[in-house]
Amino acid sequence: MKKLLCCIPVIALLFAFTHPDMTWLALGDSITYLNDHADETGNRVQKGYLTRVTDKLPYVHYVNKGYNGWTVIRIAESIDKLGLTKADVYSVFLGTNDWWGGKPLGRFTDYAQKTGNGTVYGAYRTIIDKLRSLNPAAPILLITPMQRVDFVYINNPKNNAYGSYKAKNGQTLEQVAAAVDSIGKHEHLPVIDLYHLKSLSHKKLVRFKRLKDPETGQYKNVRYPAFIDIPFDPATDEYPYPVESIGATYDGLHPSDKGNEIISREVVRVMKRF
Repeated sequence: MKKLLCCIPVIALLFAFTHPDMTWLALGDSITYLNDHADETGNRVQKGYLTRVTDKLPYVHYVNKGYNGWTVIRIAESIDKLGLTKADVYSVFLGTNDWWGGKPLGRFTDYAQKTGNGTVYGAYRTIIDKLRSLNPAAPILLITPMQRVDFVYINNPKNNAYGSYKAKNGQTLEQVAAAVDSIGKHEHLPVIDLYHLKSLSHKKLVRFKRLKDPETGQYKNVRYPAFIDIPFDPATDEYPYPVESIGATYDGLHPSDKGNEIISREVVRVMKRF
């Protein structure tokens, strides 16, 4: 009897600290999408940030709504066709494709005045309004785009893009991150600022880029930022990011296992509050 009575407080304590199951709908682009499509990373990624979060928080069950290559604007334009459902928590991790695609950022007034989906600010309003309509009580976590260096798609090197170290169409990726942050502050929503996270800074994304020396024609490993002005020809050159070059990304843009672990830690830190 004494042993049984001793167990009762312990069992009660366990129940007291058991978190109820929680559904997490993660809306994003390829960084989210690739969580469930490791084959499209050349199997360089073993586990994405969604899975890593749910490993750390077993009561969380994710719904992956990542769309490869999509922008904030395209998500907003298609918002009623995506099959978004009621969840206990939402996250929105977008913006890098809007920057590269030269989509207009707009101004905060586009968000505040609901001017439509012609700008990133306006499109964010459409998205947030939709998520709130699905579950007004659910927290919405905003995640800024992370920095990027020269992206070269592992399955087709002709698909490549320079990094966020310079502007595209007169806009910087940092401005997109600032827009996400301003929306979060206005709406009192939690924001994870990946753009300014030191462990995801430009110099941490890849260890080097393997390129031909313009003078000798010999391949050499070049670190950031020295590789910025060295040309890469996808038709003739070797893939510039061998396995040993992997840092926080495996291709200059998409998180590696290391990068996904960094992102997951930030998400867990916030998700624990919900």
